[in-house]
Amino acid sequence: MRARLQHVMATPLWEWSIAALIVFNALVLGLMTSHDLMQVAGPLLTALDTVVIAIFVVEIALRIYVHRLRFFRDPWSLFDFAVVAIAVVPNQHGLSVLRALRVLRALRLISVVPTLRRVVGGLIAALPGMGSIVLLMTIIFYVFAVMATNLYGAAFPEWFGTLGRSAYTLFQIMTLESWSMGIVRPVMQEFPFAWTFFVPFIMATAFTVLNLFIGIIVSAMQQEHEAALDAERQILHDEQASIAEEMRALRSEIADLRVDLKIRPTRSD
Repeated sequence: MRARLQHVMATPLWEWSIAALIVFNALVLGLMTSHDLMQVAGPLLTALDTVVIAIFVVEIALRIYVHRLRFFRDPWSLFDFAVVAIAVVPNQHGLSVLRALRVLRALRLISVVPTLRRVVGGLIAALPGMGSIVLLMTIIFYVFAVMATNLYGAAFPEWFGTLGRSAYTLFQIMTLESWSMGIVRPVMQEFPFAWTFFVPFIMATAFTVLNLFIGIIVSAMQQEHEAALDAERQILHDEQASIAEEMRALRSEIADLRVDLKIRPTRSD
């Protein structure tokens, strides 16, 4: 029974059915945010959501039955278990925040679709390299925030009055959101050479450090893709080696059979 269930759950039909349910449930949760729709079809949407949750609970239970302790050693399985567990928490006793997180069920699509798993794996693999970039970014922000507070804090206290405000303003400038007309040009009316401060900051952050982030992520995803290709090549190599071994065994059997057929007529004579 366990082997049959494992075979069924490994089929593409099962995986795509679960993926379709996740997408359907995400759409239902989106519709449930509309007060007008809830007044018209609230009971129906709630019933559909409950049915999908029940299916997810049964699916998790079947996976635990099939894989047993191996289920709890797989990070993606633990992720699915946590998401479904949040979905079944009752909406009472101050746990409404957990109920608000029920939309996290849509993230189960990541664990179902292999290509999405590879993307997330690449992002996770990029975290160590990104840590160094974050440290560099923190140092740059701290240095420029201290300078901005000393230079422009007295004239523009709402933007640069404290270290925290300066850091937040510099973050807005780094994202290039209304950085020129909203912040830099008003500052340049008081300090005409302020561009000598902000332009190097933008060059150092938006055009350099952020591109380092992108480079590290792309490199990690490329390594993840190459690792997947290497695994597929190894599987293909093992299959070819197995086929070659079977062919050699078959040739040996055929050769033995030919020898046996040659000996038999001689004995009969």
